[in-house]
Amino acid sequence: MDSYTQADFSSIALITVDVQRDFLDGQAFAIPGTSAILPNLQRLLATFRQAGRPIVHMVRLYQRDGSNVDLCRRRLIEEGKRIVRPGTSGCELAGDLLPKPALRLDANRLLSGGVQLLGPNEVVIYKPRWGAFFNTPLEQRLRELKVSSLAITGCNFPNCPRATIYEASERDFRIVLVEDAVSGLYARAKKDLRNIGASLMRARELEGKLTQG
Repeated sequence: MDSYTQADFSSIALITVDVQRDFLDGQAFAIPGTSAILPNLQRLLATFRQAGRPIVHMVRLYQRDGSNVDLCRRRLIEEGKRIVRPGTSGCELAGDLLPKPALRLDANRLLSGGVQLLGPNEVVIYKPRWGAFFNTPLEQRLRELKVSSLAITGCNFPNCPRATIYEASERDFRIVLVEDAVSGLYARAKKDLRNIGASLMRARELEGKLTQG
């Protein structure tokens, strides 16, 4: 691994992308493989919390009228589909990922561009489009915390995790994709990510790097 792209595990943050109830098994808009990654995510979250490293949960929130929804999904929402709608249980983070089970998203704060604190070094940020950096306060927060490296996890690699990785690369963050903590990953993508300097690790390997540090 090139020294310019190798992750620094003393200044790494964990990013979860769209791990919300509407996308879990048994839901109307389930994304295959998302429920299966939850145990690995739970362990990673516990390790990052214990290490005192930053955690950011990125979420989608689709307003009832579709006004803040991607064009490719806007008609679906306008016609009444309830996907990650504020105020519904489906928009909430998967319960086992929360530091306290009773926590709920503050949709008003998030939709207005605010950051919701869940616990020490752990926040939620709303993203209006695929990538976690587009029109969000994510980069500012990471810079303030002197984060150099990102561990990316979450729901449906071909869309939001992939967009987030490329946006992070454009901003010179060092990137680790946790391949058994992201749904929808496919073989060609792994080669493409290595070509832009991203590392691929399994959750246990990343946990080991953090505990060694």
